[in-house]
Amino acid sequence: MNFDLSYMLEVLPGIIKYLPITLLLAVVSMFFAIVIGLVIALIRNSHIFGLSHLASLYISLFRGMPTLVQLFIIYYGLPQIFPSLTTMGAMTAAIIGFSLKESSYLAEIFRAGLNSVEKGQMEAGLAVGMKKSQIYFRIILPQAALNALPATGNTFISLTKETSLAFTLGITELFAEGKMIASASMRFFETYLAVGLVYWLLIILYSWGQKYLEIWLSKPLRR
Repeated sequence: MNFDLSYMLEVLPGIIKYLPITLLLAVVSMFFAIVIGLVIALIRNSHIFGLSHLASLYISLFRGMPTLVQLFIIYYGLPQIFPSLTTMGAMTAAIIGFSLKESSYLAEIFRAGLNSVEKGQMEAGLAVGMKKSQIYFRIILPQAALNALPATGNTFISLTKETSLAFTLGITELFAEGKMIASASMRFFETYLAVGLVYWLLIILYSWGQKYLEIWLSKPLRR
């Protein structure tokens, strides 16, 4: 069977139609992952006995477990332990799974970003009469966010590609649609290549946007 470019171009619109589902999974999961990751990072930096150790355990657990296993535990396993979760939808389970997984990586990224800011800036802020909360939100967090942005962007790229695992829960997104088209037509190479190209172009666009965002955000610090 020869490569059929016309067939690949023919199936592209049908695959792209499910791009919003992939983006929804990625963006919503990333939002919750950022919130959870920041909380975990602050707990880790607090050095409060017990809480700091629990945060470390959280990071180790979700980093060490395959994403697919986490998704299956959440969607298929938890409802057996907690019957009230039987009404949980596949989309909700996927977002929870991706959020928990990526937050374990973001927690360490944010922690490194916070620790990269010179500690003398806190003392300088206190010396001029600023409150600790003001120093964190006006001085430390903006610098930490900029330092953490490249690694955070890479995490989002990884998450976007990982959303292809959502098909195992019955969610029809980019990869799932491609899989169904390939199975029906038996044109696996052309179909999966089309899926791969959509992901590739999506990542290129995001990487381009992140690059210019980093340049724009770093301008105030250069003055």
